[in-house]
Amino acid sequence: MKSNLFLVVNLLLVLFTSSVVCRAEGLDSLSKKSFTYTNEDVWTIYEGFNNTLLDTDKYIYKTNSSFLSAKDRFNGAAAIWCQPIYWDMAMNAYKLAKRLKSKDKQATYKRLCTKIFEGNKAQYANFNFDDNNENTGWFIYDDIMWWTISLARGYELFKVDEYLTLSELSFSRVWYGSPKVGDTGSYDKENGGMFWQWQPIQNPKPNKPSDGKMACINFPTVVAALTLYNNVPRKRKESTDEYPKYQTREQYLAKGKEIYEWGVENLLDKQTGQIADSRHGNGRPAWTAHVYNQATFIGASVLLYKATGEKKYLNNAILATDYTVNVMSAKHNLLPFENGIEQGIYTAIFAQYVAMLIYDCKQTQYLPFLKRTIGYGLENRDKSRNVCSGEYEKVLPAGSTIDSYSASGIPALMLLFPADK
Repeated sequence: MKSNLFLVVNLLLVLFTSSVVCRAEGLDSLSKKSFTYTNEDVWTIYEGFNNTLLDTDKYIYKTNSSFLSAKDRFNGAAAIWCQPIYWDMAMNAYKLAKRLKSKDKQATYKRLCTKIFEGNKAQYANFNFDDNNENTGWFIYDDIMWWTISLARGYELFKVDEYLTLSELSFSRVWYGSPKVGDTGSYDKENGGMFWQWQPIQNPKPNKPSDGKMACINFPTVVAALTLYNNVPRKRKESTDEYPKYQTREQYLAKGKEIYEWGVENLLDKQTGQIADSRHGNGRPAWTAHVYNQATFIGASVLLYKATGEKKYLNNAILATDYTVNVMSAKHNLLPFENGIEQGIYTAIFAQYVAMLIYDCKQTQYLPFLKRTIGYGLENRDKSRNVCSGEYEKVLPAGSTIDSYSASGIPALMLLFPADK
């Protein structure tokens, strides 16, 4: 009896061990799998995204694929701060077409860029940044600053004067506040850094020292300031207006440096590269890391490195990227997905800024990780629509509802990291 029991136990152990080994080998083989794609795949996936989620009557993006149109914030239109990220993707498509010497696609995506700008202008109060209605207007500082960045990029790419004018007006609106709205601006003159919102949104009062200063306004402010620094005329006289409509190059650089240093002292873990979500007054930073905050810190660091040549900025960019790749992405060795309102767009934002680090600073060590993320997203896409999920390790069922935020990640990565040949 004991002998039989011994045999049974041993057999079970062998079967269990074999099962574990098989599962381990399966995971290992999956982790080592190499993914390849072509530049035709890049266009296919980007067009899949647009066909599924772009309202081609209005040329703004929908919240998700269940909506037939993007009416407004409460009825099918993607968030106001995410629309410029989608415009960035269109600009990246144009740049890729130009790089690949595809004249037809250049023309197509240049038209798309213009239509997206015009569509958003019509949707969002003609870019009147003093209109603070909460449906199609402006009511949070970072919502405006994301547009400041993309408008400056649009000017850099296409040299359309309106883009630069709006970018500078929006930067000033955030920094100084609005006499029409009644807020006193995001910039804290007393203690430094940028407040997240005017308090309250209606009938605003000045922010209190204890109010929130989020990473999502501070580091985008640096990115915006440095992008404008790179694009405004070199010889400008400083404005003496209480609410200046523009800054000099030197002022943009100084403002960018100042806010960056505040962020380093208040939102960066200098040992790990983790970026805190926010800090309220002198309280402990909220040490919750989000990929988009890592991303804008990386971008701010790269832009300051390029402007000044100071190695500390490059070191910070590498530190924050290492944290994102090695710690935040450790579970699946893929960029992580946060399941919440609008959070799926974090990968698209990360793509924009890690590309600057890789291409402008020659930090190519991150390419295999990014290509792996692209590969998983491609393999698990809904092949009937060529739309990808934000949970790259999971299959997206055919025809299932997908939001534009989550679906943006893989096409955004592919436009910036196309096929090697």
